[in-house]
Amino acid sequence: MKTYKSFDEIKRDLRQLSLEKQIALEELKIVKNNFGEIIRPTTVISSVLKLASKYGFLVLVKKILK
Repeated sequence: MKTYKSFDEIKRDLRQLSLEKQIALEELKIVKNNFGEIIRPTTVISSVLKLASKYGFLVLVKKILK
């Protein structure tokens, strides 16, 4: 536990903690927005289609090689 010698030290640490809290909240907002973009139906559908096309191509190549 930190021992303070003046109120100025306490105020400085409280100000620093407040700023760190604000930064963390802004970072959470960014993560929330990025997550929202990832979850959008168009993004999900395009990802599924890309995966399906890759899988289909692999099946096609496998059939050609047999």
